[in-house]
Amino acid sequence: MAQCVQSVQELIPDSFVPCVAALCSDEAERLTRRNHLSFAELLKPFSRLTSEVHMRDPNNQLHIIKNLKIAVSNIITQPPQPGAIRKLLNDVVSASQPAEGLVANVITAGDYDLNISATTPWFESYRETFLQSMPASDHEFLNHYLACMLVASSSEAEPVEQFSKLSQEQHRIQHNSDYSYPKWFIPNTLKYYVLLHDVSAGDEQRADSVYEEMKQKYGTQCCYLLKINSRTSNRASDEQIPDPWSQYLQKNSIQNQESYEDGPYAITANKNSDSNLFSLDGLDNEVKDGLPNNFRTHSLQLDQSSDPSNSFDGPDHVKSSSSHETKKTNTGIIHGACLTLTDHDRIRQFIQEFTFRGLLPHIEKTIRQLNDQLISRKGLSRSLFSATKKWFSGSKVPEKSINELKNTSGLLYPPEAPELQIRKMADLCFLVQHYDLAYSCYHTAKKDFLNDQAMLYAAGALEMAAVSAFLQPGAPRPYPAHYMDTAIQTYRDICKNMVLAERCVLLSAEILKSQSKYSEAAALLIRLTSENTWKGMDSDLRSALLLEQAAHCFINMKSPMVRKYAFHMILAGHRFSKAGQKKHALRCYCQAMQVYKGKGWSLAEDHINFTIGRQSYTLRQLDNAVSAFRHILINESKQSAPQQGAFLREYLYVYKNVSQLSPDGPLPQLPLPYINSSATRLFFGHDRRPADGEKQAATHISLDQEYDSESSQQWRELEEQVVAVVNKGVIPSNFHPIQYCLNSYSDNSRFPLAVVEEPITVEVAFRNPLKVPLLLTDLSLLWKFQPKDFSGMDNEEVKELVTGEPKMIGTEVVSEFLINSEESKVARLKLFPHHIGELHILGVVYNLGTIQGSVTVDGIGALPGCHTGKYSSSMSVRGRQDLEIQGPRLNNTKEEKTSIKYGPDRRLDPIITEEMPLLEVFFIHFPTGLLCGEIRKAYVEFVNVSKCPLTGLKVVSKRPEFFTFGGNTAVLTPLSPSASENCSAYKTVVTESTSMCTALISSASSLDFGIGIGSQPEVIPVPLPDTVLLPGASVQLPMWLRGPDEEGVHEINFLFYYESVKKQPKIRHRILRHTAVICTSRSLNVRATVCRSNSLEDEEGRGGNMLVFVDVENINTSEAGVKEFHIVQVSSSSKHWKLQKSVNLSENKDAKLASREKGKFCFKAVRCKEKEAVTQSSEKYTFADIIFGNEQIVSSASPCADFFHRSLSSELKKSRAQPSVHKVKQSLEDAVRVIQKCSEVDLNIVILWKAYVVEDSKQLILEGQHHVILHTIGKEAFSYPQKQEPPEMELLKFVRPENTTVSSRPSVEQLSSLIKTSLHYPESFNHPFHQKSLCFVPVTLLLSNCSKADVDVIVDLRHKTTSPEALEIHGSFTWLGQTQYKLQLKSQEIHSLQLKACFVHTGVYNLGTPRVFAKLSDQVTVFETNQQNSMPALIIINNV
Repeated sequence: MAQCVQSVQELIPDSFVPCVAALCSDEAERLTRRNHLSFAELLKPFSRLTSEVHMRDPNNQLHIIKNLKIAVSNIITQPPQPGAIRKLLNDVVSASQPAEGLVANVITAGDYDLNISATTPWFESYRETFLQSMPASDHEFLNHYLACMLVASSSEAEPVEQFSKLSQEQHRIQHNSDYSYPKWFIPNTLKYYVLLHDVSAGDEQRADSVYEEMKQKYGTQCCYLLKINSRTSNRASDEQIPDPWSQYLQKNSIQNQESYEDGPYAITANKNSDSNLFSLDGLDNEVKDGLPNNFRTHSLQLDQSSDPSNSFDGPDHVKSSSSHETKKTNTGIIHGACLTLTDHDRIRQFIQEFTFRGLLPHIEKTIRQLNDQLISRKGLSRSLFSATKKWFSGSKVPEKSINELKNTSGLLYPPEAPELQIRKMADLCFLVQHYDLAYSCYHTAKKDFLNDQAMLYAAGALEMAAVSAFLQPGAPRPYPAHYMDTAIQTYRDICKNMVLAERCVLLSAEILKSQSKYSEAAALLIRLTSENTWKGMDSDLRSALLLEQAAHCFINMKSPMVRKYAFHMILAGHRFSKAGQKKHALRCYCQAMQVYKGKGWSLAEDHINFTIGRQSYTLRQLDNAVSAFRHILINESKQSAPQQGAFLREYLYVYKNVSQLSPDGPLPQLPLPYINSSATRLFFGHDRRPADGEKQAATHISLDQEYDSESSQQWRELEEQVVAVVNKGVIPSNFHPIQYCLNSYSDNSRFPLAVVEEPITVEVAFRNPLKVPLLLTDLSLLWKFQPKDFSGMDNEEVKELVTGEPKMIGTEVVSEFLINSEESKVARLKLFPHHIGELHILGVVYNLGTIQGSVTVDGIGALPGCHTGKYSSSMSVRGRQDLEIQGPRLNNTKEEKTSIKYGPDRRLDPIITEEMPLLEVFFIHFPTGLLCGEIRKAYVEFVNVSKCPLTGLKVVSKRPEFFTFGGNTAVLTPLSPSASENCSAYKTVVTESTSMCTALISSASSLDFGIGIGSQPEVIPVPLPDTVLLPGASVQLPMWLRGPDEEGVHEINFLFYYESVKKQPKIRHRILRHTAVICTSRSLNVRATVCRSNSLEDEEGRGGNMLVFVDVENINTSEAGVKEFHIVQVSSSSKHWKLQKSVNLSENKDAKLASREKGKFCFKAVRCKEKEAVTQSSEKYTFADIIFGNEQIVSSASPCADFFHRSLSSELKKSRAQPSVHKVKQSLEDAVRVIQKCSEVDLNIVILWKAYVVEDSKQLILEGQHHVILHTIGKEAFSYPQKQEPPEMELLKFVRPENTTVSSRPSVEQLSSLIKTSLHYPESFNHPFHQKSLCFVPVTLLLSNCSKADVDVIVDLRHKTTSPEALEIHGSFTWLGQTQYKLQLKSQEIHSLQLKACFVHTGVYNLGTPRVFAKLSDQVTVFETNQQNSMPALIIINNV
């Protein structure tokens, strides 16, 4: 239990005091009424004696009484009504609240720090009032009247006669059977005659004479002259006299308006206003009858003091004024206005005299009489009783348990029964603090009552015996708690008297608490609080107070039981609430909340917060109510959906009331739905237009695209590339990539730039944590804007405009936005800036509501009664939520690494700049699927949708080989597709069939196709007419596409770059992105090799013919519906070589390839004439076309040459990207270069084809081209990149590198190409061996120097056959003449050696045995040219 002001040793004697009745004449009552007090109230502050009192006990021992107090009260002839007592107790509790600013105790228990009020004054007031207002009963005499004061005034006509009347009146009330109430202790009650004298108005001499007369008539011991009213009340203002009455009267006259508001009665009257929202915790049905009728006509307490307006002029006639008047009279009244401090002393003296001279002698005498009676009775009856008991029932009566005893609570003793005399004597001893004697008497009485099975009497004796035993000085025996337990059980279960049981509990709990037996005290208190023990509202108040005290017991234990404390506080709060004590209920819940908060008891926390919210609302503490409901909603709730819906509706209701109080105040912050601020995204610009028929808008950037760091890096690189080209190869230092979309991944450290008149879209990520849908209406952005002029002159006055200036910034309002249960959903809200300046987006503003009607559990079901798109909202409140984005954590300097600092995130603070051009790009007939290498013509439309002209349009792509806008010159670019047969995308010329196998020559420069030396092939200027696109103008340009060589899905990024004609300070350029997705399927696979032709004759007589072998395989799997491919033309493009003619043996004119078929082609290639090659710049390429149909495709024109050049430049880029080898000794390096050059050939083959496709029973003709780039003689080249086989795993070897220089020996193939050898001899030779045994054959060995350097050659004719098999096959022959020749060949010189071979047998011989060694003239190292790969030179020798 909580700490009390009084200790239990003071509390119990103050609760049981001698009772004295007061009977006043009308005149005497009038005198005291001048002070707004009744006579009993006048005495109240002085009723405690200031000194010790002595009396003698029956054994004539002196007994000292300390701090004796007496209770004087007006006689009331009817017992107080239970309803009145209940009302009084309720008022006492509600009037006693914790003091404002009271410092609470901080209790630390485990990991809890709890602020707990140490005292509970409301409980003490309740207990005091409860004990004082207990009605007198027959089984105990503690509150029966011991004496009666008869009070008359000295100003009456016949005071002495008035005393006689009063005396008779008292006698009549006590002894007439009509009056069962009040109760009197003994028949001859002490009468004490008091003469009141009004000093200010009365006649003092007359008063003295009357007093003398009284003393003669009634004896000096029983009379007193009390002088009061020493001053008139109008002098009250002169001096301040203390008012000791207020603290006593306040408790009983609690009928001022305030206390009514918290009482249950006021609430009952008010409850219908929002009955749908608040069910008052079951209160409605408890208070049916309102107040009992006698409530007003009767005082609330046994003593008359409770209502100053009531007084007696006769025993049964009660004068009263209505309680409303009472309310008025009690406010601002000064009590004792006519009394001086001397009068206070006189009253105090009067009480002393009365007690010393009257009351105590009377009590002492009564105790002696009772004692004598008992002793005489003992002598006679004890012997008699014990004899009969022995006869009839054996020696000892076994004690019966309470359960065995019959219900004999109905047994009543007559007033003069000897058992009652013992009880009377015990009570008298108890009242005068003689606890030893009292205990022994109670103990005796208890036995007698139990023998008679008078259970009510027995329980009373047990209760007082236990208290006496505890209060005995020196504590000779321990406190018999079991007595109290038996008494409580008896009162409760047998006598059904809950009031007495409660008194036992209150006393026993205090005693146990004083002995630090908190656990037992708590158990005792809780025993009396069960719901079914009591019925009615008083039980709720009683239970609430007892539960609260039990909670305090738990927290005050040696090791505090925090959770038990909290649990019982909740129960107490619940019962307070039922009793209508809203403030106390709220206080209990708040105390308990400290324990449950933040410990994961989410359902308990919800319940407490909900109750706190409700109680706060009832008490009009609206801010507390709002914050409590807010807590329920923002924590991840585990409640069911209906419960959450109820919480939400309650919250909205309370919030609405709060906002109605201050309609013009700032918008409140709403707790729902959650906003993930860091996921907020901004988009600058218009929404993308949807595809319109064959027109498809550029994809650009939109909020629907997911962020991908890889692709954003690619776009950044593309933008940097084009900016570098525009700025002559250097990226400006202040360059920042343009950001159209800002998110948590973008760089938000700078203020973003937006363009005036272009919308800004803000995507806000909402999440609904509840299981009920939320409906947001009138949702829009909240912003503030500062108009500025960025041209240099800044406005001096900076106007700050907050929401609602549509001339500056237009705001889009979303009328309804529904978020289903536990759904995350984004809202896109737009602003339309109409003025340049600084914009700050602050947050969102909306009405929060919920949907009327039910939603199915999964949130998908239709809402009953809802029109499509319209939800009926039950209730909504307007509020805002701020968007606050925390920037990235800084981690650069040492200080930033050691502390936690965050950089700025400025994505919500865009700067609105002047107008800029805005480009839109549309693609017409743009394919989604192509064959590998297929050429398709499409159109691109460029539209300027702004009010400014744009210029400098460029497009940049990582895949320039995919598209072309055609050549620089109109000649090279074909007009429209309809100009040629089959609508070909190529420029074609019809030819005669005679030119079938020979090449048609044309030439073109790579500069014509925008591919110059050192330029960026990726950056392509778009050929706009006049290079400017005016506002509102549109241009359509052709665009050729070529399917990439690899099959699969290709994402090809185009970045369009453009500038404003008028230079802007803030934004220098703008970009537009487009990602084309092309799916390619397999078509042809082309592989080609080139090798030297062995024949040396040439038209020009120079060496250098080559053969080109081309294999074409149809690898198309027919899912694309391709029937067959026709190879229509093979072209070559080279600076030095050209195809001369086709040397195919078959006359197969149309080269058709069905699925999986392979075709072989062989072409003869010759060097270009020197003058052809050198006339113009070295960038001039010669194109040669060999046609298989009747239509020539001009390969040197666009688009064939474009794609060829683009593929060539991308190949070069790839080869450049490969790591170069370190430089070794320069001379050696040069030698190798020369040798390598011999085997290099720079010849590119373009295969042009048509494919016949059947689609929807229509035949289409597709066309395309493949490129093969031939670098090296004898090395196979492919039209598509070969997959690299991963190398096999090897064990790691740890070796110290001896020498890092790379071996600079040329490879075998390169050496074999340095010198080209060729033997000229007859195929067969007839020789008559029978005539001549030796056959001589002349053989010419031609040596051709393929390099551009001088070469020293050694020809060695000595046989060196590699294997014996070769001998067997070819036989042996001998070369005659020199065995070795040494020659020097000049650059590209051809030299012939005349040799002779000698044979001795017929047969077939291989003449290819000479070994040729070569070295560059200026080198030392000799290389052997390898002839093994050339064909064997076979000769047949015949015998004739």
